[in-house]
Amino acid sequence: MSAKSNAIIKQLKSLGTAKNLAGMARFGIATDKAFGVPHPALHAIAKQHCKDHALALELWDSGYHEARLLAAFIDDPKQVTKAQMDAWVGEFHSWDICDTVTGHLFEPTPYAFDKAYQWTRSKREFVRRAGLAMMAWLAVHRKREPEETFLGFFPAIEAVADDERNFVKKASSWALRQLGKRSKFLNKQAVASAKRIARTAEQSGSAIGARAARWVAADVLREITSDKVQARLL
Repeated sequence: MSAKSNAIIKQLKSLGTAKNLAGMARFGIATDKAFGVPHPALHAIAKQHCKDHALALELWDSGYHEARLLAAFIDDPKQVTKAQMDAWVGEFHSWDICDTVTGHLFEPTPYAFDKAYQWTRSKREFVRRAGLAMMAWLAVHRKREPEETFLGFFPAIEAVADDERNFVKKASSWALRQLGKRSKFLNKQAVASAKRIARTAEQSGSAIGARAARWVAADVLREITSDKVQARLL
């Protein structure tokens, strides 16, 4: 590792607190290689190293939680490769790393749609979550994309809506809710998708999978059919 990355890791260690570590643990974030650095401090450091691809790779390779968050903030999406994306996603072990990397770094790349589909089909918990998170971020950030571009997300989400693992289940809901809040057109598609998930759950022979699918459908419909969302889409 370079002197610059070593200095940053030393700085991260000095900024961490036991209180922040405890807070991370309460939110289900793995803390075995974490310092407990608050996000405002990470953003302050990131501003000093914007678009430094080489540094981002070194920070990621350190394995430290906050160093990996920082890598997502400072890396350059234009220099990110498919190989890097697959390598990093294979090392996701925490929901905040997953959501931060996909939202800040991977979504702006030209490969985001392809990876969203690919990763959602994975059996691995955080790889699948990464695919679903990417779908959520794309629905929010890609303002100029034609609405029809997102139609393929619905069958992809429906295919995994019976995954009972907590971080996947919540990501399925998140992706479908973001699609349903994007436009009136996609809202109708998302409502229909959630109803299909609920209907399939009733016909399922798996009690666990059916329970997860029912939760996803109910969570999605509760928000995207609400008066607040419907009024905003008018």
